[in-house]
Amino acid sequence: MQPTDTTNPDYFHKVVDCQWACPAHTPVPEYIRMIAAGRYGDAYMVNWKSNVFPGILGRTCDRPCEPACRRGRVEDENLARPEPVAICRLKRVAADLKVVEEVREKILRNRKTGSNGRRIACVGAGPASLTVARDLAPLGYDVTLFDGDPKPGGMIWSQIPRFRLPEEVIDEEVGYILDLGVSFVQRRIDSMKALLREGYDAIFVGTGAPKGRDLEIPGRKEGAKSIHVGIEWLSSVSFGHVRKIGKRVIVLGGGNTAMDCCRTARRLGGEDVKVIVRSGFEEMKASPWEKEDAAHEGIPILNYLVPKEFVVRSGVLTGMVFQKVKAEYDKSGKRNLVPTGEPDQHFECDDVLVAVGQENAFPWIEKDAGIEFDKWGMPVVDKASFQSSVRNVFFGGDAAFGPKNIIWSVAHGHEAAVSIDLLLHQEDLSRRPAPRLNLMSQKMGIHEWSYDNEIANDKRYAVPWADIKATLKNVKMEVELGFDAATAWKEAQRCLNCDVQTVFTTSACIECDACVDICPMDCISFVANADEPTLRKSLNAPALNLVQDLYVSSELKTKRVMVKDEDVCLHCGLCAERCPTGAWDMQKSLIEMVHAGPDARTTVEKKTRKAA
Repeated sequence: MQPTDTTNPDYFHKVVDCQWACPAHTPVPEYIRMIAAGRYGDAYMVNWKSNVFPGILGRTCDRPCEPACRRGRVEDENLARPEPVAICRLKRVAADLKVVEEVREKILRNRKTGSNGRRIACVGAGPASLTVARDLAPLGYDVTLFDGDPKPGGMIWSQIPRFRLPEEVIDEEVGYILDLGVSFVQRRIDSMKALLREGYDAIFVGTGAPKGRDLEIPGRKEGAKSIHVGIEWLSSVSFGHVRKIGKRVIVLGGGNTAMDCCRTARRLGGEDVKVIVRSGFEEMKASPWEKEDAAHEGIPILNYLVPKEFVVRSGVLTGMVFQKVKAEYDKSGKRNLVPTGEPDQHFECDDVLVAVGQENAFPWIEKDAGIEFDKWGMPVVDKASFQSSVRNVFFGGDAAFGPKNIIWSVAHGHEAAVSIDLLLHQEDLSRRPAPRLNLMSQKMGIHEWSYDNEIANDKRYAVPWADIKATLKNVKMEVELGFDAATAWKEAQRCLNCDVQTVFTTSACIECDACVDICPMDCISFVANADEPTLRKSLNAPALNLVQDLYVSSELKTKRVMVKDEDVCLHCGLCAERCPTGAWDMQKSLIEMVHAGPDARTTVEKKTRKAA
């Protein structure tokens, strides 16, 4: 294998598994250390720069960072259930414990002080559009958010229940963006051609996936008064149009929307609420914690039941009929649901909430507006630049590639903002800015580091809940209370500081193998070089996870190479402490994504190279 190119920003970025997995690439270990130091405002600003909505995401994020957390795969095998650091809930700590005035002052330093004469229209005021506005307004762009709802936020405030996300949290964080000089207009855009004629320099479409899928089976029309599309029903609850529901409720679907529906129904009068899903429990799209929260509130989830009929008597919905199925897999691993042959099952109900998926809808974009759509009715969008077939029209969030979650919408917004800025500076949209990487030694002495490198098998701390008797009676009472400062500090200590890298200097190594002897994970080996499959098998502990790279040095004096398995390294620093020559050093890799602005433009890069 060739020596590892550690100058490539993505090498050490990939080693910081949580940051690599986060679509917005939030520097997770950095803000967790700030929380441990009580620097909540600084931790909030680190998040605000990357993911824009720390308080909102600290309660609602799908947490792609947590399954990637190194803690979940290197802890003692004797632990019943090794668990990742509570990254998402620590993000909320930064939002909850910050001093609002201090944060607001820092944010307003980015406020637009003048106009560059360029006008940007964002259709839909959800998280993707808000991110575009947040990134472009400080650069002097006149950004206007258009939405049919009376306030900005999109699905964040219209579909996420208040018991998960209080309205004041939404208002605060959306307000920060408006305070930057962004305009909001309550107006439903009903014609793309008309909007194009209004002379905006660029248009960003962030309208989400606003159409809930229905279920057309016998009895649907007859029982329509008691059968509700999930996302529309949740919006009606948020707007105050719906305040009650029948005592017996069936929720159809296995995603997070279904979990929101069933928990909301419990608070609006549903006494017998059940979720019925056609797939298996483990195959449900809902996040594991969402399913756990539903179970905690006494809501059963029934699996492998396919809806066959809405039962309507004298114009009144009385129940549903389901067919029992099982999963069978063909040789390619494709799953098929086949009937078990058991009798159909009947469940009584007063209301049904249909949460079986969401779809995109663009009835306002005319066929002759120049925007190309694929056979599924989705806009044809460049996956890097988010540019459509009309050069100054961009899509992002669920409107671009279908339903995902808030953090993906934020990531799309950042990239679309870069593209809009490049376009209006007449630059190549295909040249995407690379992340910035700074390596800083953490050495304070021979055996002392400026970060806490103690490793312990501490169990994940549970977030406290409000009294369930009270929360089930109030649709607006927040369920999770969040960590207090003391518990947050203890949970922060579980972070392994994966961004503090083991950096190896070949010329300083005397091949004494002291690092090999002291490594608690047997992840360092000095072996003869070979191709990667052979090398992975020849290490002291075979490197079986092909997703993570091997750190390979250049050739040593004995013609061997140093190979470190990045997958299981604890970043404990023992190799650097033990090394007599300083061949190993612990260096923090601060990785920052480059957002819209001068730093993202190639002209700046050219000037920098020329000056150098």
